[in-house]
Amino acid sequence: MIPDLSRVPGVLGRIARRRLERVEAGGLRDARSPAGRPPSLAEALAAPGLSVIAEVKRKSPSEGEIADLDAAEVARAYARAGARAVSVLTEPEFFAGSDADLEAVRAAVELPLLRKDFVVHPSQIDEAVALGASAVLLIVAVLGPLTGAYLEAARAAGLDALIEVHDEREAELALEAGAEILGVNNRDLATLRVDLGTAPRVARHVRALGFDGLLVAESGYRAHEELAPLEGRFDAVLIGSSLARDPDPEAALRRLIGSA
Repeated sequence: MIPDLSRVPGVLGRIARRRLERVEAGGLRDARSPAGRPPSLAEALAAPGLSVIAEVKRKSPSEGEIADLDAAEVARAYARAGARAVSVLTEPEFFAGSDADLEAVRAAVELPLLRKDFVVHPSQIDEAVALGASAVLLIVAVLGPLTGAYLEAARAAGLDALIEVHDEREAELALEAGAEILGVNNRDLATLRVDLGTAPRVARHVRALGFDGLLVAESGYRAHEELAPLEGRFDAVLIGSSLARDPDPEAALRRLIGSA
């Protein structure tokens, strides 16, 4: 059940193919399953108002080095500021993340955790469980027709899945696959360009098709004013670089959500 990554274009394709190489070379990491069931991402995002998924992020292909941070400390800051979930990058080469970051954050906060990675192999579902994640990211542009199979595998493992799309066509594929949490990325992962009009446009499209699940807007949000168009349309927003690079991530998140 390995996706055909030869069809994935641009930067996203390079990252996905390299991730598969590393996964196949390294196999499943030996990680202890945490005690108890992690909190539900879906339940957290279904709470009233616009939920924030705040991201632990050191680096990205589009912005280079972002922050030399302590994952656990940053996650605690996000929790104090009102984040309802934390996203943790675990891709090591392009984003300087690690499985150790996810384990450290799991020990530091009681919030739901999204394992933010490029899932290209079924073993990564098992890894997410062992590391204490509440949910995995499944990217339609990477998984293509296998999106539904990976979603079923995640559910069978007791995980929620954030199904990420970038346009209307991918959104329709996600709905066919049975997505319940749909993330719309404003960043074109082939070119890395950001258009904040993407998420609202795709959201209108899927709601018109009858999608009644949870909607998450992703990428590019840096100011409180930019969140206003999301109110009432989205259940959550995922914010990474603008928070992670701030020397005071707690204050940065409070400013962003207007609680400072």
